[in-house]
Amino acid sequence: MVDQTHTTTPHRSASSPAPDQASSGGSFPPRGVPVIQGINRIGLWSLYMKEVRRFLKVQTQTIWAPAVTTLLFLVIFTVALGRSGREVLGVPFASFVAPGLIVMGMMQNAFANSSFSLLSGKIQGTIIDLLMPPLSVGELMTGIIAAAITRAVMVGCTVAAAMFLWPGVTLAAPHIWAIIWFGLMGAAMLSFLGLLTSIWSEKFDHNAAITNFVIAPLSLLSGTFYVLDNLAPAFQTVSRLNPFFYVISGFRYGFLGESDIGSGEGAIVQAAIVLGLFNLLLGFVTYRLLKSGWKIKS
Repeated sequence: MVDQTHTTTPHRSASSPAPDQASSGGSFPPRGVPVIQGINRIGLWSLYMKEVRRFLKVQTQTIWAPAVTTLLFLVIFTVALGRSGREVLGVPFASFVAPGLIVMGMMQNAFANSSFSLLSGKIQGTIIDLLMPPLSVGELMTGIIAAAITRAVMVGCTVAAAMFLWPGVTLAAPHIWAIIWFGLMGAAMLSFLGLLTSIWSEKFDHNAAITNFVIAPLSLLSGTFYVLDNLAPAFQTVSRLNPFFYVISGFRYGFLGESDIGSGEGAIVQAAIVLGLFNLLLGFVTYRLLKSGWKIKS
């Protein structure tokens, strides 16, 4: 005869912890509370390496092509304006224009890199790959900006190495701090502007419009190929409102020890401080837009 008695298990009340939670001492955080505290270093490094490897896979286009284009600028303007031993700020024209071309190439490529990051994800439908990982807004912004600055530094070093070997160009470094500071500030400024463009843009035409109608004119009208004394007073005022002018003039000061920002090193230091504050403002605006999810999560 089969025993039909039933064995009952003790009833677990709603207030009693789940078995896995009880075994771990109830250490699971409540829902909605982030598990990763502080900076997600592994995630930040992974995002940074993803962005770096993205442009290194096509380094012929992202590193070497900009270097060749910048060298062509040097050749054309040296042949057109640097004949008969023409000097600017007490140095040959080729040596005068070389630092501006280096940092101009850095800034343009920093913009190109950061302006592509979110835009490509929005167009291809892969932006979820950037939004889903456990990365904060600050970490997402830092990874993209750091990768763009890395590309800018690589382009700058490549162009500088080529110009160092170019006949008629002398690249000394009497003020190395100005080279480093203005180079990084210029790259960071265009990285933030590129990321803002990437947030706003909905198609590649929008990105191209900012590049062609904003970045290119500001770059070419920034004193790369001339000094302000050659301009009319009204155009000098307009040039001094261009932040690109201070990047290029400050960067040139690091190589030549001369600049048309103002007399003395005090004017260079003041420009360096203003650029730093301007980048902080750009960083804050970029952070707030990313946090709001404007044109990204909607």
